[in-house]
Amino acid sequence: MLRKNIEVPLLDLKAQYRRIRAEVSQAIDEVLESQQFILGSKVQRFEEQAASYLQSDAAIGVASGSDALLLSLMALGIGAGDAVLVPTFTFFSTASSIARLGAMPIFLDIDPENYLIDPKSVEAFLKERCRPHPDGQGLMEPKSRSRIRAILPVHLFGQCCSMTPLLSLAQKHHLHIVEDVAQAFGARALLSQRVSKPVGTIGDLGCFSFFPTKTLGGMGDGGLVATDKKDLADKVRMLRVHGQGSRYHHLAVGLNSRLDAIQAAILAVKLRYLDQWCEERIQRAHLYQNLFSGTGLVRDKIISLPAPGNERSHVFNYYVIRVQQRDDLKQYLRGHGIQTEVYYPLPLHLQPCFAHLGHRQGDYPNSELATSQVLALPMYPELTSEQQEIVVQKIKDFYRK
Repeated sequence: MLRKNIEVPLLDLKAQYRRIRAEVSQAIDEVLESQQFILGSKVQRFEEQAASYLQSDAAIGVASGSDALLLSLMALGIGAGDAVLVPTFTFFSTASSIARLGAMPIFLDIDPENYLIDPKSVEAFLKERCRPHPDGQGLMEPKSRSRIRAILPVHLFGQCCSMTPLLSLAQKHHLHIVEDVAQAFGARALLSQRVSKPVGTIGDLGCFSFFPTKTLGGMGDGGLVATDKKDLADKVRMLRVHGQGSRYHHLAVGLNSRLDAIQAAILAVKLRYLDQWCEERIQRAHLYQNLFSGTGLVRDKIISLPAPGNERSHVFNYYVIRVQQRDDLKQYLRGHGIQTEVYYPLPLHLQPCFAHLGHRQGDYPNSELATSQVLALPMYPELTSEQQEIVVQKIKDFYRK
């Protein structure tokens, strides 16, 4: 029998900390004893470990996932007069990193089945709405006359984008690919029936976030850029320290964006557990699937559940369902001690700061519909089966009342 009045948080970082408290404390103490807080051996060691895990030639620690995106675009030389293709249903920094450089985010709709950028939408845009650039190099968007420089797919909620068609389009049209992997560290993208690669290592650069809520989260802000291209790795390393080539000699105007040693030490501990935690997330996703299947609500009040994924192509940073009466359900669950969240309530093309781009309600119907239906349920490795049963039972109670 289920216990009454049990609280179910959206995320319980304290539960994770209890599992690794001694190791984390030791790692922090080592940094405190060294008094070397900025870059240094701890950061270099974590970068090497992350590169090995990702099977990438280089991994560069930076101050945040947002900075990882910004530095990657800077390393590619993207700026005024350029444009980057990006989904409109994503976290703000995916597009703000483009706009901050004076470039234009070109929003595209999502695949309604998975919330990810739709390769068919990308292909249609490049074929139907772009023209050859007057200088003969690549494509441009005719209205703004912006040169199309890159595609920025987002591996949203822990689920991998379909990278094979995006790679083909990028190669055909001489575009870069910058992967936003903020929510998917540990996931692997299927490139063929038997071949998969860690996300973030498929395009030109991969951008990771270590915000505490992520599959690999720090105890504060942090980020990482992964790449197999030495010239890009060198540029990111230079740009993260104010564009400094040698001490007090600046080759470019960069940022102050360094992963600090305490975060690197903590992340090195957590990286050892990442595969286990991803598998535990997947197990809990499967249990949700089984529990919801027994309610009789799926494909009715519960519009859809996330696909389980294959070969760890979904690591469930968030477990996001689509439901009828989303806001009323969210309020009902809150009243019964169950935390949920809406990722995201307003697509980027309708954000006030992008009003100058001229988008209107109805331009991207799949994304706009998703914003009114998505609901993230509690999901973390330490989530108990009893807690999951309570979540599903309360959702069932709401729709049956």
